[in-house]
Amino acid sequence: MHRTLSLLALTFAFALMLAAPNAQSSELTQEQLDAAARVYLGTADCELKQNVHLRALEGKPGHFELTHRKARYTLTPEVTTTGAVRLEDKQAGVVWLQIPAKSMLLNAKAGRREVDGCMHPEQRAESATPAPSIGIALR
Repeated sequence: MHRTLSLLALTFAFALMLAAPNAQSSELTQEQLDAAARVYLGTADCELKQNVHLRALEGKPGHFELTHRKARYTLTPEVTTTGAVRLEDKQAGVVWLQIPAKSMLLNAKAGRREVDGCMHPEQRAESATPAPSIGIALR
């Protein structure tokens, strides 16, 4: 009986360890949800005739699915101090960075860019808008 209780306690502890990270990963802070609201969804055309597709996951606010080639990743926002949008799949080691000029997919584990120069229609429109003048006359 003592052995059965020990085995049961061990199984319960292991189940709690497995469940805890999943419960925490689905709970996002307000800052993360604010960052998620700035994510461009849809297809981004990238360099070398590649593309990346990003969609929000239904019923999971702040969670996104990114598809590149045949790979799919589930991403959540990470807060940045620069204002860039940063989405991560920590398990896969993948990072999606979105800045006003472009977006890129990084493989943090391998230390390389998977694809760069990605632009959603919103980024293309933003880059076509001339920058405001800083008051210096051009001659």
